[in-house]
Amino acid sequence: MASSVKHFLDFANIDSADLRAIIDEAARRKAARHGMLKGANDADSPLSGYTLAMIFEKASTRTRISFDMAIRQLGGSSLVMSSGDMQLGRGETVEDTAKVMSRYVDMVMIRANSHAAVQSLADNATVPVINGLTDFNHPCQLMADILTFEEHLGPIKGRHIAWVGDGNNMAVSWIEAAVKFGFKLTLACPESYSPSANIIGWAQGQGADVKLYGDAIEAVRGADAVNADTWVSMGDADADERMKALAPFQITDDLMAEAAEGARFMHCLPAHRGEEMTASVIDGPASLVFDQAENRLHAQKAVLVWCAGLL
Repeated sequence: MASSVKHFLDFANIDSADLRAIIDEAARRKAARHGMLKGANDADSPLSGYTLAMIFEKASTRTRISFDMAIRQLGGSSLVMSSGDMQLGRGETVEDTAKVMSRYVDMVMIRANSHAAVQSLADNATVPVINGLTDFNHPCQLMADILTFEEHLGPIKGRHIAWVGDGNNMAVSWIEAAVKFGFKLTLACPESYSPSANIIGWAQGQGADVKLYGDAIEAVRGADAVNADTWVSMGDADADERMKALAPFQITDDLMAEAAEGARFMHCLPAHRGEEMTASVIDGPASLVFDQAENRLHAQKAVLVWCAGLL
């Protein structure tokens, strides 16, 4: 694999300066499109002639639409496939798939079950590979979340973010982001659904202010933004156990009142009102969830430009 290939897989392996440049590029491109039709190309069309292949092992709404529109607005084109459409879904190795696809397209985005498979794809590809979600993390969503936070509340460095609920792939990405962007992160999770001690230890070892609590009020107190995610994700076989363990971690208006004045509620969607948060929270004036969803498009455009070596 050529050493110059820039994959977007995991914050831990990307320099803070590059992540900051991607956020700034996303904000710039978003501002430049004000008033334009959604199907119109960006004025510079930096990825004219590029083709992005998108592979989905999991169902998708935001990831599929936002990446498809992103490459189009940048002047390129896309191919969309499920794993069942490919030999990858019938036993061809990830390594062989990576080598073949590198001969056909300029970039690959994959929404996958296994993070190890995505890493293997990148290790064997000669074109950039982008992690559109795995069982381990979701870095593209985090870029949109940081862009959204900064649009509403200013620079995220030195601020306080709270995560409440399942210590899942989104929680892991928030932990990694705390290292790279320099904000305080407090997490409240039940013991059986907490992030691994390894990822928290890694973050603390990097000097990040990351703390895990067993009580939601402790984690939320004084936070500038409060984050949640669905309690039961695709592939989870322990739905009943999850619902019982996570019930004390529902985000309510009373819990939001423990956060800082002007604090905002964030959620990557899809959401389940009456479970991880009440309807009054997600549909209330503090909610940023639909801005986050929109910003998937703008953040991922900047990721694509960075992967192409143009940023």
